[in-house]
Amino acid sequence: MKLIIISGRSGSGKSTALNLLEDEGYYCIDNLPVVLIPQVTQYMMESKASEHNKVAICVDARNPSADLSKLVSMFNSDLESIEVDILFLDADSDRLIKRFSETRRRHPLSDKHTALTEAIINERKLLEPIADLATLTIDTTSLSLHELRTLIKSRLVEKKGPGISLLFQSFGFKQGVPVDADIVYDIRILPNPHWDPLLRPLTGQDKAVVDFLSRHDEVEEMYRDIQQYLEKWLPLFEHNNRSYITICIGCTGGQHRSVYMSERLAEHFSELYPNTQVRHRELYRL
Repeated sequence: MKLIIISGRSGSGKSTALNLLEDEGYYCIDNLPVVLIPQVTQYMMESKASEHNKVAICVDARNPSADLSKLVSMFNSDLESIEVDILFLDADSDRLIKRFSETRRRHPLSDKHTALTEAIINERKLLEPIADLATLTIDTTSLSLHELRTLIKSRLVEKKGPGISLLFQSFGFKQGVPVDADIVYDIRILPNPHWDPLLRPLTGQDKAVVDFLSRHDEVEEMYRDIQQYLEKWLPLFEHNNRSYITICIGCTGGQHRSVYMSERLAEHFSELYPNTQVRHRELYRL
């Protein structure tokens, strides 16, 4: 049996994730009390219905904080025999405030005594037990609904069996470091194609930029250093039951160097780890 628990702050995309998984054949349950998870999973495991082989449960801050804390002990005992992923969705507080303002929805923790901003901050503290347990965390701050669906589908639904799942993500430091990064490399010291007027409008996926960067010895040295580090330490991550690793490669704008390096690394590691994807955060904004 495959179980995916979805959680995260209100407005971060939990409904989108649950709807996607339902479309992909998961039996989905929204806002299930944490204390009922063992009973539900036991029933699903004993059921012979094929639709009960894949289950997705959304757990959010409407659960009492004491029950959320019980998840830790639950995963050490009751759910040991089940293949479980915990997806935690989050976004920066300013973006969440904007989303609630645009939709005019009421935050589940806000009332006449608690303002929206305070409710959003309190919710993050309340959900810390689940956030700490998460096997995959996704920052939805800069994601559209389509991008979020695509990312969840590629990393969770289409995962090719057991083994670690890698995501190489390029980004620009001008837009901030991705908060869901597990490993970050800063490659701003490498030669910058931006200063060549002919290369400026291109990206690290274009042959002219690839040729430019490939000519520099320091680019190759950086690539080899990152490659060797990951080849050495990724098996240890996997040995310690890490199912998902997000490796972020950053340059100034996230258009040339980081894109080139992420593409090269993803191409190499896809031969070692079948569950390897690449994403270019800033290219979605161009």
